[in-house]
Parts: sequence; C-alpha cells; structure tokens
Amino acid sequence: MISKMNMYIRTIILLLTLSLSIAVIYGQQARNTLEGTWEGPLVLGRDNMSMALTFSFDNEEYSATLTSAGLGLYGLPVTRTEVTGRRIVIRIPRLDLVFSGTMRNDEKEQIQRIDGEWFQHSEMVPVILKPVESPSF
Repeated sequence: MISKMNMYIRTIILLLTLSLSIAVIYGQQARNTLEGTWEGPLVLGRDNMSMALTFSFDNEEYSATLTSAGLGLYGLPVTRTEVTGRRIVIRIPRLDLVFSGTMRNDEKEQIQRIDGEWFQHSEMVPVILKPVESPSF
C-alpha cells in the first residue's frame, strides 16, 4: 500500500513540476513586439532583486512602466521612453535613473531578450530582461 501511495505522490509531483516548467518556458518565449512585460534580476550593491518593464504602444509611441518590489515601485510610469531600431532608452529623472538596452532577436527576428544597463546614482549594473506574461513578484 505504501509503495502505491509513494508512486501516486511521485506522479503528482512530476506532473506539477512539468506543468510549472511549461508555464515558465511559455512565459519566456520570444515575441515579435516590444509590447508586454520584460523581467530580469537587478543587483544593486548587496541587494539582489527583480525588476520588470512593461511596454505599451499607442499613437505611434512607446510608453513604459517600471515595477520592482525590492525598490518599492509598482507600475511607476517612465518619464521618457525612446525606441530607435533595436535600441531602448528609458529615463526617470526623479530617480536619477536611465536604462539603456538592446533587443536581441533570434533567427526568426523574434525578440528573445533585452540586454541592458541600469544607470542610477553614478552606478551601472548590467540587466538582462526576458519576456513574461506579468511580473513574477
């Protein structure tokens, strides 16, 4: 009886793990547009946290919001969003913050990630953002 119960529990754990893996992979698939949420780790000094930029496109212009639970920011509107070709620059002067990044495409020209640099208070930190359905934090 115990071995059947162990097998049943192992099967459930395997199915849950597989489902979670599929959800993570699906959430990080390449996109054909910058629109949506892009998330990645942000290490500032000794603090290791996550950040997300959510882009939208309206009236031929991009806009963005910044979310970082570690910084206490939830949907903070970006003051200026510039997208030129594959280059992205966002600015939030009141935080002395500039994020500069480059969209990296796969062989099908889908955007796989954004390789960027977080500049704040004379400190530069590399950041890699990947597509997600919504921020995970």
